[in-house]
Amino acid sequence: MIRRRMASLGVTSMGAYMRKMGIDGYIINLDLSDVREMVALLGYCSNNLNQYAKRANETGSIYEADIEDLRERLNGIWETAGDILKELSGIK
Repeated sequence: MIRRRMASLGVTSMGAYMRKMGIDGYIINLDLSDVREMVALLGYCSNNLNQYAKRANETGSIYEADIEDLRERLNGIWETAGDILKELSGIK
């Protein structure tokens, strides 16, 4: 039964499992795929922002379409952040 619970949590070390259960009495296994997605989106936005700043410094102007693209990406990040916070608020 212990090995089944370990497997369901993705824990491979019996010692680590026993220490965690002995100290806390429970193990929380979080799915952080949404956080990884948000970090990737932040990376894309920061890369785009650097490119826009470079272009603005070189030419003295920036395209409205570029700003709109960045705005849409940032809205996507905020939506993902909201989803993450909703899921985290449900953890008891």
